[in-house]
Amino acid sequence: MKKGIHPTNYREVLFYDASVQQGWVIRSCAATTKTMKWTDGKEYPLYTLDTSSASHPVYTGKRREANTEGRASRFSDKFKGMASLVAKK
Repeated sequence: MKKGIHPTNYREVLFYDASVQQGWVIRSCAATTKTMKWTDGKEYPLYTLDTSSASHPVYTGKRREANTEGRASRFSDKFKGMASLVAKK
């Protein structure tokens, strides 16, 4: 690695996804004030992630339950009694 090309705060940082309790130690310049002791016994600056490849549905293959019907069927169900009301007038 070339000398003098990285910022002064370039160091090992623990990126931690609390939703699945997994983390990765990576060299980074990420701004953080918290620290956490990791499984190797060392204490690292901590950068908390909301979503990572360990918890994101695209990477895990798990999808949220969604309504499988199409928009047309949902519309029909919502307004199924309206046609009879309009016809009576």
